[in-house]
Amino acid sequence: MVARVSDDGEPKERRSIRNHMDRPVHEEKSKATLSKLAECARLAGATDAAPIDPAEILIEDDLADLCRQPRCRNYGLSRSCPPHVEGPGTFRQWLKAYRQALVIKIDVPSEILLSGARDEVMRLLHEIAAGVEAAAVEMGFPASKAFAGGSCKMLFCGEHPDCRVIDRGGRCRHPKQARPSMSGFGVNVSKLMQAAGWDLKRATQGTGKHDDSMAAVTALVLIGLHGGRKNERDAPGGNRAQPYI
Repeated sequence: MVARVSDDGEPKERRSIRNHMDRPVHEEKSKATLSKLAECARLAGATDAAPIDPAEILIEDDLADLCRQPRCRNYGLSRSCPPHVEGPGTFRQWLKAYRQALVIKIDVPSEILLSGARDEVMRLLHEIAAGVEAAAVEMGFPASKAFAGGSCKMLFCGEHPDCRVIDRGGRCRHPKQARPSMSGFGVNVSKLMQAAGWDLKRATQGTGKHDDSMAAVTALVLIGLHGGRKNERDAPGGNRAQPYI
């Protein structure tokens, strides 16, 4: 009987046994990494962060379509929003390449999210997500990808007439802070919160100046082990998901 050999000359049966034996080690490393990344998010200003199985992330085409109809005021203004993002179909393919993800949230008084101070909160959300992505890359997960809420154009480049990436083919002005919006990919945030074990909180108009109702804004980081590169992105979302091997 001829032994099956892998591309590097190792018998496939031996590699299968070795991979099975190494799996607990990888799982423990992954748990430790997710715990550290969650703490990183909290230290940066997040209310909480929780690991989830990427299989629990629900993508809906109808949600992404809401960016176009009724037309969002940020539609087409940046590389991180439709029609310039890859969309739900591609996101579903990305998810197949990942085995772990981290959901991040910031709890905020509803009155803040319904005021001009909302942009400051959303900028912080983007920065936390981008920071966790960078930390994941440095910890040995180079295919990690972060997504947040809100358009990066209004949050980071509101004073500029254009997005330099889509209008001039140039480099993003804020590649280390701005991340793609989950809305354009059809991410169901309600299900995301549920998967993380959190109650969904939406901003509601208070009935008085002392109203203390709270709402939450969320971000998502896909944690990938193999296949990515530690290069600086030219645009938010410019990196591609690679298989988790």
